[in-house]
Amino acid sequence: MTEEDKELELLKAKRLLEMQKNISKQQKLEEKATKQEPNILSPREIVIKQLGYRGLEVLENAESQFPEETKLVVDKLAELIQSGEVTETIDGGKLLTLFRSVGIRVRVQTTINVEQDGKLVSWSDKLKEGRTMETQENPDQQSAEQNSS
Repeated sequence: MTEEDKELELLKAKRLLEMQKNISKQQKLEEKATKQEPNILSPREIVIKQLGYRGLEVLENAESQFPEETKLVVDKLAELIQSGEVTETIDGGKLLTLFRSVGIRVRVQTTINVEQDGKLVSWSDKLKEGRTMETQENPDQQSAEQNSS
């Protein structure tokens, strides 16, 4: 063997040794990860995983308005989910109904939208628009109403 071949073999052996060390380290890390307890979720996290459409919004509103009462409800709901008694997805409406059934009146901001010319417009804007059109059509009636007041 030439000198270059010997050096190449030494480099290959070093590299192989490094790779084996890396593999053993990775296996030890994986073993540690599997031996550790599975992540224990808080009751809130358990409930959040079960929430559907607008459920998180209702939960956050309830937490900000009634923090202590909401914690009690969430703890009990998480217990029911873990025991398998509650298996369905809980959307915002169901969660709101649950809170109201136990006497917690959670306020949720709602808007009503109507379609106008292919676009969704809030109901309040639509009413304002209708009122301004009325005043533009009947300016004499508006001034008569103001004079009688």
